[in-house]
Amino acid sequence: MTDHPVFITGASGYVGRNLVRHFVSKGQTVIGLVRSDAAAARVKALGGAPVIGDVLTSDLAPLMAGAGVLIHAAASLDHGPGAQAAADNREGTRRTFIAARDAGLTTAVQISTDSVLQSGQPLHNVTEDTPYPARPAGAYSAGKAQAEVIARGFSDDMRVLILRPRMVWGRDDSTALPTLVAAVKSGKFAWISGGDYLSSTTHIANLCHGVDLAIARGRAGQVYHITDGAPRTFRKTVTGLLATQGLAASHKSVPRGLLRSIAQTGDALYRLSGGRIRGPLSFQEYATSAVEITLNSLKAQRDLGYAPVITWEDGLAELRAASDRSDQPAVNADVLTGDIARAL
Repeated sequence: MTDHPVFITGASGYVGRNLVRHFVSKGQTVIGLVRSDAAAARVKALGGAPVIGDVLTSDLAPLMAGAGVLIHAAASLDHGPGAQAAADNREGTRRTFIAARDAGLTTAVQISTDSVLQSGQPLHNVTEDTPYPARPAGAYSAGKAQAEVIARGFSDDMRVLILRPRMVWGRDDSTALPTLVAAVKSGKFAWISGGDYLSSTTHIANLCHGVDLAIARGRAGQVYHITDGAPRTFRKTVTGLLATQGLAASHKSVPRGLLRSIAQTGDALYRLSGGRIRGPLSFQEYATSAVEITLNSLKAQRDLGYAPVITWEDGLAELRAASDRSDQPAVNADVLTGDIARAL
């Protein structure tokens, strides 16, 4: 815990609001950047102090005045074939870190993603020193990788730490789980080549714990993978999540090679048409959800003393206990694989 407030961008998003809840529960003062009055009300209800602004347009330094730690959780999650996500994630990170430097913050945590390493090829037990791919899977991967580079460029001004989770899930999930539920209920769910490839996951409580440890113990300029521990197959992961909602996926399966071709063709048509034609699946979406992605988290264990604070089984039990809630957001499942990939 720090003597000065923690400043969190994207404070009303899934990761952001759980970070607010986590640090408030520890007695920490939290300032949460949001973009609307409704989002401000949500952050205030969690015990945070909301400020309204936008990482792409606002003068953020005055809003950060007095804070000691930045957690940059705001990001464009667009996994489509367009280039805007890359530009937004680059510029948002650049402006946020300039503001943190100018406001005199001493520590900054960049919430990143395994997507920075995605090229469409399997990623098996990859470590933090794995090079960025020469050809990123899409604009989201490219932009988030560039955001990491930008953040680390401020290492002379503050202690910069980068955390990479994979497939964040858990309590009050407004991303992956609602999308999966909607896809199954609409009859549009199908496995990709059976779903028997491995995937790391990160429960939201484990991510919050990892951020906390990084602030306390992380080495300046370092990247840390934060996971739930041993990976499971994508099929087992999704089956477990759906079971907490009393649902079971169908046995339908789509060949991986077919989806890859559809994604590549769709991206090519998007480029050739100047964005007028968009296929049912982008290559970024394919890379996120169709191949093995497993992260090695030994560095976080060694440097931070990280260990998961909630197990897979306990996380599922938590979801089952809350399964009768009626406040889950509605999700449009018009394009099954693309929607699930964006949620991941």
